Amino acid sequence: MRLYVFVPLLVASAFAAGCSRNAGADASRSRAGNEMVPVTVANVTEQAMPVELRVVGTVEPYATVGVRPLVTGELKAVHFQEGQQVKRGDLLFTIDPRPFEAQLHQAEANLARDTAQAKNAAAQVARYRELIVKGIATREQIDQVSTTEAALQATLKADAAAVETARLNLEYSTIRAPIDGRTGALLVQAGNVVRTNDTTPLVVINQLSPIYVTFSVPEATLSEVRRYQAEGTLRVEAQPPGAPAAERGRITFIDNTVDRSTGTIKVKGTFQNAAHQLWPGLFANVVLTLKTDPRALVVPTRAVQDSQEGQYVYVVKADRTVESRPVSVARTVGERAVIATGLTAGEMVVTDGQLRLVAGKRVAIETAAARGSER
Repeated sequence: MRLYVFVPLLVASAFAAGCSRNAGADASRSRAGNEMVPVTVANVTEQAMPVELRVVGTVEPYATVGVRPLVTGELKAVHFQEGQQVKRGDLLFTIDPRPFEAQLHQAEANLARDTAQAKNAAAQVARYRELIVKGIATREQIDQVSTTEAALQATLKADAAAVETARLNLEYSTIRAPIDGRTGALLVQAGNVVRTNDTTPLVVINQLSPIYVTFSVPEATLSEVRRYQAEGTLRVEAQPPGAPAAERGRITFIDNTVDRSTGTIKVKGTFQNAAHQLWPGLFANVVLTLKTDPRALVVPTRAVQDSQEGQYVYVVKADRTVESRPVSVARTVGERAVIATGLTAGEMVVTDGQLRLVAGKRVAIETAAARGSER
């Protein structure tokens, strides 16, 4: 009989415990559904934003000179270090000047000798002209001394040219920097014999300030680039990898032909490069600012999310629930995205906390500082 009493009591107790657990689970689910997700937000603003082209360019020297000798001789001295910055007119090399000094002295002596002979010939011409008036000299004699004088005058011109050539050769024995720039590797040493017909330069100098950055832009933007260049509003910046800041310059060259294989046209910007951040051969990130859009719709780039259907943002409505809104991004400038379609100025978008959101979810708006401290 006791068995029949306890069995119903146990069944009733188990049923009551099950009901209690189910009620607790339902309450927990209800609380989870009503829980607000903490997020940070930003307003959609209307502001002026630049229209930019971002490309990769190559740094090129403003000028490159391969220094070669203009006379043949022994290289006596090198007056600079490899990689040294030099100024135009700085002494770079000295070729043994003694052979050229001797040639100059010889040419000057020839000029002096022939000058004396020419003076004597001119005096003889004057005397014979007096004698022919008196009837003492013949026409043949005056023609002879006149011819001698003319020949000596021509010789004087040749002698003067020889002196000038010898003087130039002596000057060429000292080689000076033709431009401001930085020297490269030294390809000869003192003691070598250098020749005028050598194809290898003694050293190569690259001018680094100013300097060029060459890049290509799509042919579709050519008309805009030319128009804004004519207005003087084009801005171009170049920043090589690892540089602390970008260099500012100006467009100085647009090629006269579009490359049909790539559909682009070559453009050069000139940069002062006072700190020598730009170095020949480096790649640089180039930003060409075409114009400024005065009324662009802007949101932080972190507000824009990607999905299989495209880009979207979470818009916070007046009741603090969110809506998933597809958007079209025209371009990004730094940490700001310019929205082409999908948003209007003044709306509020979620910038952090999107992973826990679904359409219709209620949110609790937090400041970025508070959210950062939680992490």
